[in-house]
Amino acid sequence: EVQLQASGGGLVQAGGSLRLSCAASGFSFDNYVITWFRQAPGKEREGVSCFSGEDGSTYVADSVKGRFTISSDNAKNTIYLQMNTLKPEDTAVYYCAAVYRGVPATITDYYNYWGKGTQVTVSS
Repeated sequence: EVQLQASGGGLVQAGGSLRLSCAASGFSFDNYVITWFRQAPGKEREGVSCFSGEDGSTYVADSVKGRFTISSDNAKNTIYLQMNTLKPEDTAVYYCAAVYRGVPATITDYYNYWGKGTQVTVSS
């Protein structure tokens, strides 16, 4: 069974850092695209950063470019999202999602596997 488990969220002051983890089970992400999304209250779900397990390519949304970094640990079958210089507008529930043999994309309907979200709250 394909499962994704997101963790690492919490409460942090503006300017601080958090590292989110997305642990995959039931599959190897070598043939998947894994993407971090976030959804703030009253807003649509937004694609933040993508990782392609096939070729290692990445994508980072302009809204977080220079502050967020996506990486992988193949041995742990885990994708990380390092978030630095956090801002109050980064407050959201963060989700990881996967699609088999896909391309980096930030369209929610493109993904067929989703993990439960982890809450990130940035105080001003």
